[in-house]
Amino acid sequence: MLDFILLTGDVFAGAAEPVVALIDSILTPLIAVVGSVGAIWCVLLGVKLAKADEPQEREKAKMALKNAIVGYLLIFILIVVLRTTIGPLAKWMGGYNSSFTTESSKQ
Repeated sequence: MLDFILLTGDVFAGAAEPVVALIDSILTPLIAVVGSVGAIWCVLLGVKLAKADEPQEREKAKMALKNAIVGYLLIFILIVVLRTTIGPLAKWMGGYNSSFTTESSKQ
């Protein structure tokens, strides 16, 4: 059974193409959503920082604002990296699968 699957060609290409297309179509709106939610959340934390009366509340709000900015920057960077690398990764995996099947069919 395994020999039949290996001899028929690229088994994973049919399954990978819709997944890559789905991820690629979701990433553009995801960047907009993450950016807008991040901006709103940072504005709310800035208002909380401005309203803080006690030094402890001020430090808490400052740390929360710092953490939110770092977190949203990391999420944004990871989304952009995923967007730029999904095409080359899919091509690389396609090349790996085809080289694997041709080597297996030679045996």
